[in-house]
Amino acid sequence: MAKKPAAKKRSTNERHYSDILYEVTDQVAWATINRPRVLNAFREQTLDELIDALKSTREDPSIACAVVTGAGDKAFSAGGDFYAMKRLTWVNGAMWNDRMQGLAMTIRGLPIPVIAMVNGWCMGGGHELALWCDLVIASENAVLGQTGARVGACPTVGATQYLPRIIGERLAREMIFCARRFTAKEAVEIGLINKCVPQADLRKETLAWCETIKGHSPQTLRMTKKSLNFESDLLYASWQHGMELLAHVWGSEESLEGMNAFLAGRKPDFKKFRMRNKRELEDYLDGCAKDLNAPPSMRRKSP
Repeated sequence: MAKKPAAKKRSTNERHYSDILYEVTDQVAWATINRPRVLNAFREQTLDELIDALKSTREDPSIACAVVTGAGDKAFSAGGDFYAMKRLTWVNGAMWNDRMQGLAMTIRGLPIPVIAMVNGWCMGGGHELALWCDLVIASENAVLGQTGARVGACPTVGATQYLPRIIGERLAREMIFCARRFTAKEAVEIGLINKCVPQADLRKETLAWCETIKGHSPQTLRMTKKSLNFESDLLYASWQHGMELLAHVWGSEESLEGMNAFLAGRKPDFKKFRMRNKRELEDYLDGCAKDLNAPPSMRRKSP
């Protein structure tokens, strides 16, 4: 019987996607989130495509480094698309969380440096994407921040793990609890990113980094990246913990209030949840005082 011809593998340069642009030029892989109408917010398909594209660099050992960026001049990425995240619940949340972790582990597991080229907004999950990368270069118009507390989401897929180690515990808590934002210049000063350059020079300066990396030993880059990741790789348990916490956030009233308020351009009303919780606790304590936590036959009779 004649042997079937082996299936032809897709070339690294022959990949076609709907949500991202991908190309390999002069030994550099470029993955660009191509959703500028929503400030390059990502959905499930976007995450799948980024994972596939970046994993494909393993099929071409001539690739020296990869660059992740966003299309247009307004945003690197605004994070998760709220129209995707509003559909999530505790039941299906793993469909999102696993993709987020999958992209993070893909970036961190590649044997080549991955550069985040940040232009404009770099917020929420988009900022976590930058945190997963090895190096971050940003234009002067870039703004980096964690917005989870303002919109009822939780940055537990990288931010709570890496920010304390990059900028220190105090600033990390301020960035997350107070949704503090940093300009690119401020981000350099606190060590959140590597370099801030004029917007017009962003690609040129990124290419200069790529040229430097291309002149260095791929073996050394692979070994040292693995070694540099050692301590933060030990945080894997924290990732699992964080994803389960996040699963319980998806579909909750607070998360939907935050996202709906943002989409409607209004201020979220989180106070109503605090007041409702207060009433529920008061009812509980009142029940304890009235012996409602005992069988009816054992309760004290009211005077």
